[in-house]
Amino acid sequence: MGELVLAARGLSRQFGGLAANKDVSLDMHRGELHAVLGPNGAGKSTLINLLSGDLPPSGGQILYRGQDISGWSPDRRSRAGIGRSYQRTNIFPAFTAFENCRLAAQSRTPRALHVFSRAQNYDDLRSAADRALEQAGLAARRDVVAATLSHGEQRQLEIAMVLATAPSVLLLDEPLAGMGSEESQLMVSLLQKLSADHAILLVEHDMDAVFAVADVITVMVTGQVLESGPPDQIRSSLAVQEAYLGGGEPDDE
Repeated sequence: MGELVLAARGLSRQFGGLAANKDVSLDMHRGELHAVLGPNGAGKSTLINLLSGDLPPSGGQILYRGQDISGWSPDRRSRAGIGRSYQRTNIFPAFTAFENCRLAAQSRTPRALHVFSRAQNYDDLRSAADRALEQAGLAARRDVVAATLSHGEQRQLEIAMVLATAPSVLLLDEPLAGMGSEESQLMVSLLQKLSADHAILLVEHDMDAVFAVADVITVMVTGQVLESGPPDQIRSSLAVQEAYLGGGEPDDE
């Protein structure tokens, strides 16, 4: 087991009288892909929003390399090395794949709007963008306008943009959504490759993909952790089977 990079401790989030997350704890280690599953209304998207800073917690702690970051903004978390993708593809459609990644890399410079004042800065950004595209399997599509990429390639590009920011943590919210079988297989292969050097949290409804790629699976029901462990343990769990049979198919909650 690699370094403990990101952890939730007793994490909760209230929306009025509704507890979207209640006393949720989990660990994310470098070199490990940790998947989160759950039936309708489980609170999966709320959890990833809490970890990324898009929502403030009502209680509990978020620890990054041992430091409490519960009050940090999304931007500060991103600059520290916590990157995330969203359910809906979030790219610049009029720009090329390379330009998308270069902009993402540029956002990490101390003076992002003045970065081209030095040739070395520009070279560094080009290198970061090309490296991210290579990691995401899009090097051959470098100069293609993003809007003309396939849906699967656009999802890869979004991950490439996150990689261009040099994160140690990847929070991925349904990266396989809307993909066909071939595209899903490519994404699973990409996730397996990225998990070697990152701590990854994967929120995903594609059960086959999750069990193929995950090292650890946490199952949530009504905002709480029902069970957490390796895939074989989760697959054989009667409590997990009852939660899915009683709650219907997983969704994007």
